[in-house]
Amino acid sequence: MNSFFSFHSKQESFRLFSGEHLLTMGIILTLCILFVFFRKTFQEESKNRLIRFSLAFLLVLSESVYHVWLLSENEWSVKTALPLHLSDLAVFLAIIMLLRNNCKLLTFMYFAGLGSSIQAILTPNLGHFSFPHFRYVEFFVSHGTVVLAILFMVVSCKFRPTIRSIWTTVLIVDFYAACIFLLNKWLRANYLYIMHKPGNTSSLLNYLGPWPWYLFSMELVMIISFYILYSPFWLKRR
Repeated sequence: MNSFFSFHSKQESFRLFSGEHLLTMGIILTLCILFVFFRKTFQEESKNRLIRFSLAFLLVLSESVYHVWLLSENEWSVKTALPLHLSDLAVFLAIIMLLRNNCKLLTFMYFAGLGSSIQAILTPNLGHFSFPHFRYVEFFVSHGTVVLAILFMVVSCKFRPTIRSIWTTVLIVDFYAACIFLLNKWLRANYLYIMHKPGNTSSLLNYLGPWPWYLFSMELVMIISFYILYSPFWLKRR
């Protein structure tokens, strides 16, 4: 049990696209497909509210337990534990979006929230937290639930993004990154990984060149990913 919760667990390091990682992604993908398949049931107000509140509760529980765990292990720090990475910020915005049934927030969440969450699921920065460690389970429950929440709201709100909404989101993310850069300088932190690449982990950043050039590559990857997310709506209109 101690190895399951210990921050300094001696378990094997996380291996990208290992059997456990592929199975976890498969479970999340299956749940997403089921959400889309049963999308018509979301139109019933009682079921809509139940699903929204259930997803929000799961996100609140996951995030709360994570920070309690860090505190109990004496590993909570303003330099590393603040929810300032885009995929972490998406967790809190998803909670607000679900509880308030806020369709206006969905535009940002669909592009920035979904894009960052998918990236986190595909190439997680988990270090030595492999399955079945608590952090592994909590990480994928949290980010997977964000993906489900966004897909749920897309159907519930009858969401229809535009090209303009892509570039509005790009500008918001860039402004947010500029603010985080200043905060990183003050805290000597590395939120959004804009000060340097994360160490000892498999990441897309490893293939985007050295600092600061990979920041421009990140911008390009973000724009491309937003257009990929927009493509299903474009194809439907065609």
